[in-house]
Amino acid sequence: MTAFRIGVLKETAPGERRVAAVPDTVARLCSSGLEVLVERGAGAQAGMPDSAYAQAGAAIVESGELDARADLVLCVAAPDRSRIAGLHAGQILAGMLEPDAELFDACARSGLTAVSLLLLPRTLSRAQSLDALTSQANIAGYRAAVLAAATYERFFPMLTTATGTMQPARVLVMGAGVAGLSAIGTARRLGAIVTGYDIRPEAADDVRSMGARFLDLRGAVAGGAGSGGYARALSEHERDAQQAALRERIHEFDVVITTAQVPGRRPPLLVTAEALKSLRPGSVVIDLAAGPRGGNVEGSVPDSTVVLEGGITVIGAGNLASSMASAASGAYARNIAALVALLVHDGAPAIDLEDEIQDAVVAVYRGALRHTEDGGAR
Repeated sequence: MTAFRIGVLKETAPGERRVAAVPDTVARLCSSGLEVLVERGAGAQAGMPDSAYAQAGAAIVESGELDARADLVLCVAAPDRSRIAGLHAGQILAGMLEPDAELFDACARSGLTAVSLLLLPRTLSRAQSLDALTSQANIAGYRAAVLAAATYERFFPMLTTATGTMQPARVLVMGAGVAGLSAIGTARRLGAIVTGYDIRPEAADDVRSMGARFLDLRGAVAGGAGSGGYARALSEHERDAQQAALRERIHEFDVVITTAQVPGRRPPLLVTAEALKSLRPGSVVIDLAAGPRGGNVEGSVPDSTVVLEGGITVIGAGNLASSMASAASGAYARNIAALVALLVHDGAPAIDLEDEIQDAVVAVYRGALRHTEDGGAR
């Protein structure tokens, strides 16, 4: 009987340096009786050479062989449409696939089963080991604070020197989810005075538990909690009130880090161009939501740095976890290994759409579409 084959793709999206499996998780997969095919050079940008995968028990193959032989194809971001078209019916494609109608249609046309960890119901306790959004957001939040400190041309901590006292940086983190709390904790450890903000009332306690202050925008938005642990979408009136209230306070801060996003939807605009103009010269703004759908900061450009009049630096950093490719790949690979354990039993695919988690993450099943663009079930 032929062993069930798992293929690990080499990522081709611009700026993507992560890989879906690392030698440690490959060794565990191989020891469980699975055959692992790793595309040549898949882990190179994350500091993991082909030789390490081979030593772990994987076969190093070219892309064509992997596409033809793998039963379950693992990725970080979805491969391009031409590669999806080259896969064949019956294969499973799994990764952080954006909830996108065009992508899922392409998978359906190829007869694939498409599994997206971005659709994971994060409030289920048994889903924690698969929660790639959390593992990657934690890294992105940390990296955002470090990047801000490196970009800001003054000190983060208070320093007393022979020439006088250097005042600490004042940092505002918008969004108190995983990325936001990670950024808050890191900025605090670097010595900054940190304030957090979120429209969800319960987030105030989370922010204060990190030793930070909570920004009260005087009731601009009431009851901002939504489903699945995310903030709800705001009405136009609420959005305008939130932006106006922020414009009155944002000048108090030297560094602003924004983290608000929902997979498959346009991120909320938090910092308008008018608000940016009120920042102090030399301020730094990092937009963790910057991407093809937009960002939290008006005028931010994905994967680019823009310096505005007055020396205000705006960094579009929607894929910041990839800049820590080794650590991010290790965390993501553990999420993927947990997914494999869920989808494969006794060396064979065992997808069960009656299971709450699998029902949520399987967007396409054997060529049949199951989810709309926003992730809702059809």
